[in-house]
Amino acid sequence: MYTADIKKLERHFLPKDFSVTDWTSLEPYFKLLVDREITDKASLEKWLLDMSEIEAVVNEDACWRQIKMTCDNENKALEDAFNFFCMEIQPQVQPYSDALNKKLLSSPYLQELDQETYHTYIRSTQNNVELFREANIPIQAEIAVLQQQFGQITGGMMVTVSNQEYTLQQAAKFLENEDRNLREEVYFKIQQRRLEDKEKLDELYDKLIALRNSEATNAGFDNYRDYRFKELGRFDYTKDDCYKFHDAVKQHVMPLVNEIYKKKKEKLGLQTLRPWDLDAEPAGTKPLRPFENSEELLDKSVECFTKLRPFFGECLQRMKEMQHLDLESRKGKSPGGYNCPLAESGAPFIFMNAAGQMHDVTTMVHEGGHAIHSFLAHPLPLNGFKEYPMEIAEVASMAMELFSMDHWETFFDNADDLARAKEHQLERVITIFPWIAIIDKFQHWIYEHATHTHEERTAAWVATLAEFTDDVIDYTGLETFRDNAWQRQLHLFEVPFYYIEYGIAQLGAIGMWMQYKKDAEKALDNYAYALSLGGTKTLPDLYKAAGLEFDFSPEKIKVLMDFVKAEM
Repeated sequence: MYTADIKKLERHFLPKDFSVTDWTSLEPYFKLLVDREITDKASLEKWLLDMSEIEAVVNEDACWRQIKMTCDNENKALEDAFNFFCMEIQPQVQPYSDALNKKLLSSPYLQELDQETYHTYIRSTQNNVELFREANIPIQAEIAVLQQQFGQITGGMMVTVSNQEYTLQQAAKFLENEDRNLREEVYFKIQQRRLEDKEKLDELYDKLIALRNSEATNAGFDNYRDYRFKELGRFDYTKDDCYKFHDAVKQHVMPLVNEIYKKKKEKLGLQTLRPWDLDAEPAGTKPLRPFENSEELLDKSVECFTKLRPFFGECLQRMKEMQHLDLESRKGKSPGGYNCPLAESGAPFIFMNAAGQMHDVTTMVHEGGHAIHSFLAHPLPLNGFKEYPMEIAEVASMAMELFSMDHWETFFDNADDLARAKEHQLERVITIFPWIAIIDKFQHWIYEHATHTHEERTAAWVATLAEFTDDVIDYTGLETFRDNAWQRQLHLFEVPFYYIEYGIAQLGAIGMWMQYKKDAEKALDNYAYALSLGGTKTLPDLYKAAGLEFDFSPEKIKVLMDFVKAEM
């Protein structure tokens, strides 16, 4: 039914050899669309397809510029190419996009389109028209350029361990070492290196907050949080639902987190559990090393996905053939990981920073889940149909983490190692919730108090952190590092308010896993079907298609936490 033999979209409007180089060569095609006469339903549908084609070409060009820059953020030419798009092309596209949106909404033939198919597309178009302000174009261009500075600053962070230089991602593997003194030494080196750029990151965040606040004010909003909720298309939940989620984490998740850390402390035989002990194993137990290099990580992931369902493995294999992956950590590469959909090519690009740890397997299967979503949504006829809500996108990735556990023998041929890997994954499913709540709640404060000082920001962060701090880990003497911990979170700088999605989706993923435990094939069918719908249904309907309820109430969270606890 589904195929990984993805084909680049055929062009019918733009010349086949056209590439985005400057605005002068691109503008005539936008003018043609704005000026074209729409005389009936058929001509409206053809116009939509042509508009979708130009969107896909421009989007993919922007994506490749960003991919190349994050893969090598010390290359000035790549940075300049990205900045050129943000400053010289995107600002010129935006007024045309607004004009095209208005042309669509005012068309007398709009009602003749199938309303069920086009409902979410039209709703998003209306949302975009309501948000558009000419005054925000230069602000958004400046924000796009500034956001990338986070990766440039953090991508250059290195530490020396035993006379060898490591990226912070590579150095993290020493936190799994059985030598507690080495773990402590590396922990301090990582934290102190972060502190060296504290002021740079503070200043960068100040600029971003001010610009985002201006963007919101220009659009008639009291604060950027309210503007951003609308921009993200959060039609199905409110800020109050987020507050309820924070409270539910405190009530139903924190007790489980305490249990996990108490067990860890007993397992290691420690009087006090410190932050550098969290990834360690007892003396004599070697850290999990599921692969030696990025090539092996990819090959094993393909095998694992193939065992789960052949189509999933074929998707990763196709990306390998197209060289749409950059997996290994190295100096001059931006931190983090992402799956970038490529609107015209179809097969997305996976970027990550693997260093040979268990965490890298989780990241790979997570981004692999996103990649499956890209493949499944690609056949939809309009680019806008493929723009699915992040709350379902993260179900695609997080459910894949849990589904794939059934075939992790691909990575671990030792039964004890396999059991440890699964335990590690289930612990992470639980322990990530407090951090999601912390980051989300902190952002609400940030943008409700947009003119705060650095001291006020630190105080708000420390207070938020304290609300979700467990009762087991001893943070004595680490206050300076703790005060600064928010600076490691990429989302605060690059994709504001995109974090609660991980919490909502983790609940959806656990729900998918519950289905999988009862009937694996039915669960995988539901999963693939829901993802193939792209953004053509509302968020609750996409969850329903996956056999889930869109519900992150305290009651629902308790049921799901009880299930994970039983599985552990």
